[in-house]
Amino acid sequence: MVLHAQSGLVIAPALLLNGLALLCALCGGWLLLATQWRETRALRRPLAASTLETASSDGSTQRVNQLFNRVGGAGLLLGLGLSMASRLL
Repeated sequence: MVLHAQSGLVIAPALLLNGLALLCALCGGWLLLATQWRETRALRRPLAASTLETASSDGSTQRVNQLFNRVGGAGLLLGLGLSMASRLL
C-alpha cells in the first residue's frame, strides 16, 4: 500500500511509521531530560521555606517526577516498538 499526495509524491507506510516513531522517541527523551533538569534544579534551590512545607510538597514532587519518568520511558519504548514494526512493512 502506497499513499499518494496530490503533488505526485509517493510516501511509503514504513516511512510514515518511522516518522511517528521518531516523534514519539523525541518527545519521550525530551520529557526525561526535562525531568532530570527539574530534579537537579530542585536540589540546588536554597531551602528558604520551612521544613514542614518542604516535607509535605516533597512527596508530591517525587510522584510527579516519577510519573514524568514513566511517561518519558513509555514514549521511548513506543518509538522503539514503532521503529521495529516499520521494518516488518
